[in-house]
Amino acid sequence: MSKHNASRHDVGYQSVSDDYLDKRQLKHGAAGWILLAGLGVSYVISGDFAGWNFGLASGGFGGMLIATLLMAIMYTGMVFALAELSSSLPTAGGGYSFARRAMGPWGGYITGTAILLEYAIAPAAIAIFIGGYVESLIGVNGPLVYAAFYAVFVGIHLWGAGEALKIMIGITALAVLAIGVFIIGMLPHFSIDNLFDIAPDQSTVGASMFLPHGFMGVWSALPFAMWLFLAVEGVPLAAEEAGDPGRDMPRGIITAMLILLVFAASVLLLAPGGAGAEAMSTSAAPLVDALSAVYGEGNWAAGFVNLIGLAGLIASFFSIIFGYSRQVFALSRAGYLPRGLSLTNARKAPAMALIVPGIIGFLLSLTGEGDLMITMAVFGATISYAMMMLSHILLRRREPDLKRPYVTPGGTLTSGVAMVLALIAFASTFVVSIQAALWSALFYAIMLAYFGLYSRKRLVARAPEEEFEAIASAESELH
Repeated sequence: MSKHNASRHDVGYQSVSDDYLDKRQLKHGAAGWILLAGLGVSYVISGDFAGWNFGLASGGFGGMLIATLLMAIMYTGMVFALAELSSSLPTAGGGYSFARRAMGPWGGYITGTAILLEYAIAPAAIAIFIGGYVESLIGVNGPLVYAAFYAVFVGIHLWGAGEALKIMIGITALAVLAIGVFIIGMLPHFSIDNLFDIAPDQSTVGASMFLPHGFMGVWSALPFAMWLFLAVEGVPLAAEEAGDPGRDMPRGIITAMLILLVFAASVLLLAPGGAGAEAMSTSAAPLVDALSAVYGEGNWAAGFVNLIGLAGLIASFFSIIFGYSRQVFALSRAGYLPRGLSLTNARKAPAMALIVPGIIGFLLSLTGEGDLMITMAVFGATISYAMMMLSHILLRRREPDLKRPYVTPGGTLTSGVAMVLALIAFASTFVVSIQAALWSALFYAIMLAYFGLYSRKRLVARAPEEEFEAIASAESELH
């Protein structure tokens, strides 16, 4: 194999066969902006049904409210920046491709690895939560349930992106319907007094009825506030399958974010506002328990939301499988991960990028450590957020003439604020679990060692994310 070196970044490129990219083609035009918006909502919607409410235990309603407002600002700013980046650099690499363009192979790989940490681990956690739901409904749980859900939904993705996204929209619509029933049912029972029924901890600095656990409560509630928006940033991973990325990507991801903001405000206000913040702070199913608290046990609304709540978990499980497969596909196609992982089947679905992480996720689900894995996912997410926002800032400054079909409102100020908040959110996750930090660090060490010792000398110049560097290297050799 012939090879030329990109000494500036200490990487090497290898030539590949003429049909290399032909065997690695996704289905262009499979997703319009409505499907992309549905994908964005689907990624996140399980977080509306459970998980966010533990922030009430950490910070009380006031602490969780401030934390949610900060994370809403972070995600909204990030979505505006990603709308610009994904319209100007529409590849399946998403955040990895943005950072690759702005910061070179190491920056791209670090960002892509962070996204993989988030997207490969989260489905394993969700599978565990699905098992709990299935057990409450039909009394069955454990490895067979996890295996069945992985097999079915990886199988649907193998069938084809267009078909998978349409089925996902249907499942997500059921989850949205359940949230709608919850909102209508809880509105008549809302009382401001219920929001502030957690007694202040008098030994804590700054404790009050609004902030029962003081100012530190805001800090510790941040990771839980993220659950109301976590993974919406995955929409750009579908860029190569969009019909018109310049138009569809911004419209899809911004629409998704607007819907998620409405859902976040609704569940945060109405669940504790109807049933009390203290009761909601420890609930495993806050929407169901809130309806039961105001209408009594066994009411139809609570039963409906409980049954359809499973659709919310399935929607996120289903869509994050899509997300991890596209990230693995892009990193593999460019040579950062083993190239066999990017081969696509006859229906232009990345078969091995769906199956291999699915097997790993299933094995992780057998640990039963759902909360630990969600926290590890948050670690990866916040690192990738900071890196993507830095990429936006760098590309604005270095490549002002880059074609940008959509321009971020506020420019680098918007992405700068999002980056600072992402770093704050990253630091706050250490409050939740040092164990998760250590496991995340081990994952990172293994991935970085693979790149540093092996794959960085075997990149594929013809991959879309690498073409810019290949051209730059060729130009530098001419001068």
